[in-house]
Amino acid sequence: MAKCSYVPLFETKQVKGRVLFRCIAASIFLGICFIVMYRVMFFPVGGKAERWIWIGQFLSELWFCFYWFLTTVSRWNSVYRLPYIQRLSQRFEKELPGIDIFVCTADPLIEPPSMVVNTVLSVMAYDYPPEKLSIYLSDDGGSDLTFYAMLEAANFSKTWLPFCKKFRVEPTSPEAYFRTASEPLNDADNWLSVKKLYEEMKMRIEATIKLNRIPDHIRKQHKGFREWDFVLSKHDHQTILQILIDGRDSNAVDIEGNPLPTLVYLAREKRPQHHHHFKAGSMNALIRVSSRISNGPIILNVDCDMYANNSKAVKYSLCLFMDEKKGDEIAYVQFLQSFDNLTKNEIYASSFRVLQQLELHGLDAIGGPCYNGSGCFHRREALCGKKYEKNYKVDWKKVSDTKADESASFLEETCKVLASCTFEHNTTWGKEMGLIYGFLVEDIITGLNIQCKGWKSMYLSPERDGFLGVAPITLLQTLVQHKRWMDGHLQVFLSRYCPLLYGYKKIPLKLRLAYCPYNLWAANCLATLYIVVMPCLCLLKGISLFPKISSPWVFPFAYVAFVHRAYSLNEFLWCGGTFRGWCNDQRMWLFNRTSAYFFALFETISKLLGYSRLNFVVTAKVADKEALKRYDGELIEFGATSPMFDILATLAMLNLFGIFGALKKVILDVDEDLQVLEKFGLQILLCFVLVTINLPVYQALFFRNDNGKMPSSVTYKSIIFAMLACTATMCF
Repeated sequence: MAKCSYVPLFETKQVKGRVLFRCIAASIFLGICFIVMYRVMFFPVGGKAERWIWIGQFLSELWFCFYWFLTTVSRWNSVYRLPYIQRLSQRFEKELPGIDIFVCTADPLIEPPSMVVNTVLSVMAYDYPPEKLSIYLSDDGGSDLTFYAMLEAANFSKTWLPFCKKFRVEPTSPEAYFRTASEPLNDADNWLSVKKLYEEMKMRIEATIKLNRIPDHIRKQHKGFREWDFVLSKHDHQTILQILIDGRDSNAVDIEGNPLPTLVYLAREKRPQHHHHFKAGSMNALIRVSSRISNGPIILNVDCDMYANNSKAVKYSLCLFMDEKKGDEIAYVQFLQSFDNLTKNEIYASSFRVLQQLELHGLDAIGGPCYNGSGCFHRREALCGKKYEKNYKVDWKKVSDTKADESASFLEETCKVLASCTFEHNTTWGKEMGLIYGFLVEDIITGLNIQCKGWKSMYLSPERDGFLGVAPITLLQTLVQHKRWMDGHLQVFLSRYCPLLYGYKKIPLKLRLAYCPYNLWAANCLATLYIVVMPCLCLLKGISLFPKISSPWVFPFAYVAFVHRAYSLNEFLWCGGTFRGWCNDQRMWLFNRTSAYFFALFETISKLLGYSRLNFVVTAKVADKEALKRYDGELIEFGATSPMFDILATLAMLNLFGIFGALKKVILDVDEDLQVLEKFGLQILLCFVLVTINLPVYQALFFRNDNGKMPSSVTYKSIIFAMLACTATMCF
C-alpha cells in the first residue's frame, strides 16, 4: 500500500482525567513534604523507646511515600488503543496469519477436564478462518481422563462451531453460554438440540472422571489410549502427542462441511531426575512442537480456566500486529484478565479493577505492559528470542500459510523429541529463548526480557472482555495465590533481572520504575505491619505518634489520608465497582500485606539463602457446595488452619484491645478524657479504622457457627498472642 494512502489499523488515545490525577498527585506530594517536616522537627528528645518507635514510624511512612511515587510515575500519562477490525478485514482478509493457541493444564483434580474442554471449545470458535487456527493443549498431568475429554471436545466441535457462527454466540464457551442465554424464538429446536448434545457430552466426561479410569470400550475407540500402557505415573512417562483434528485434512470438517481448526494434545515427557520447569517448561515445549506442525507467526496462550469471551479478540490483536507503521515493533499484546464468578461486591477483591483499567494503561504509554501470563498474543519470533531491529519488516503474504506438509502420523512421531526432557540440554531454551526458567512469575520476567531486546508491547481492554476466568472462592486460596505472585515478583527484583539494572539503557527509565511497584509488593508487609501494630501498642502505653488534634500539623496527615482514599474510592466506582466492593478491596489490601506478603518476603529470602526450593502451587478451581454458597452470599471463608490466619486474627485482636484501652482511658479518667482525645485522636481513629476493617474476622472468631468460621485453635492462639503483646508493652 502506498504511503500516501496509509490508514492506521488502530488509534492511540489519551485516557481522560489525567489533569485531575496530576493535580491531586501534586497536592498529595505537598502534604507528604509537610509530614516529613513534622517527623524531623518534632523528633522526641526524651526516652530511648520513644525515639526508636518514632524512627520506625517515620521509616514506614517514608516507604509508603516512596511506593506511592512509583505508582504515580507509572500512571502519569495513560493511553488506550482503539483497533479497527473493519480495516483489517478490508486490507488483509486473504493474508491473515496462522494463529497457534496454547492451553495449559496441570492436574485433572484441581482443574476439571470439563472446564478444560470449555476453554478449548471457546478458542476453537473464534471469528477467524478455522483453517488458520491451531489449538494445542499441554497436559502436564499426563492424564488419560483429560485426553478422553479432548476427544469428546473434538467430536462436539463439529456441531458447536457452526452453531456459534449461526447464532453469533458470545461467549463461545458452551457452559458459560447455556448458563446465561435463553433459547431463540426463531430456531428453538436447533438450539435445544445443541444444548442437549453438550449436556450429554458433559455427563459422559464427568461420569468417566468419577469412575477414575477409561472404560475398555472407550479405550478401543482411539489409538492414543495405547500410550498410557507405558505411563508409570504422571511424573514419569514418555512424550504423548496426538493430533486429534488435522486441519489440513479435507475430511476434517464440521456438520456443515466447513473446515475445522487443528487440535493437538501434548503431554511432554516427564522423568523424576529431570526438572520440568512447571508452566514455563510446558509453554516452551508447545512453542517447539507447534513450530513443526503449524508454525503460526502469532501465538495466544490462555490458562485452562479462562475461556474466550470475545470472538473478535484475535482480529483486535492483529490490528496492532499488522499495522504498517507501528505493528512491526510489537512483541506481544496483553488483554485484560477478568472473571465470571465474582460476587457483586467482590468479596476477595479479585478483579484488580483499578490496576487493569487504569494502571496498565499507564505502562502502555511508556513502553508497554508486562506480560501477565494468560490472554496474551505473542509474536513467535520475539518469544523465541529474536532481537528487534529498526529495519525489521514482516511480509504477511509469506507467513500467512506456514503449516507442515507431512502426514499427521509422521508429525506425531517426529515431534515427540521436541518435548523430551533432554532436548533443552546445552541450548538457550529457558534463558534466551522461550519463557525464562527459575522464577515463579515466568511471565513477568519473560515480558521484561523481550522488552529489553528492543520490542514493545501493547494493552487491549475492549468493551467486551476478551477472556473470563475463575477467581479463588476462599480466603486461603486467595492468600496462597498472592503469596506465590509476590514471592515471584520479589525474586525478580533481587535477581540479575532487576528492572532497574537489567533494563538500564534498554528500556525507558519510567518503564523500569513502573515494574518496581509490582516487584516490591511483598516488601510492603514490613511497613504495613508496623503501622498496624505499633500505634495500637503505643496507645496502650501512652506514647503519641501523631500531632494533637488542635495542632495545625494534623492537617497534612488528615489531608493525605482522606484525599488519597477518597480519590481511590472515586477511581474504583469509575471502573464499575461498588462502595462495598471498595471496602472489601481495602480489607484485602490489609489482609494480603500482613499475611501473604509477609510469608512471601521470608520465603524469597530463604530461597536466596538456599534453605528452600522453587515450588509452583496450582490454585484449586473447585470447591464444595457449602463453601460456594457462602461465597455467593459474600461471607468470607476462614474454615481452615493456617499461619496466615493466625497473623490476621492476632492483629485484629491487638487493635480491638487498643480500642478497649483507649475507651477505658476516656471513660474512667473523666477529668482527662478531652486530653486523651486531644493527644491520641489520630491514633484512636487509626485503631478504629483497623477494627472496622476486621469486623468479618471478629465475626468468624466469636459469632459464626458455619464451617467457614475461624477454627477454635486460631481463636485461642490469637487471644493469647495479643494479650502477651499488650502485657509486654505495658511492662516495658
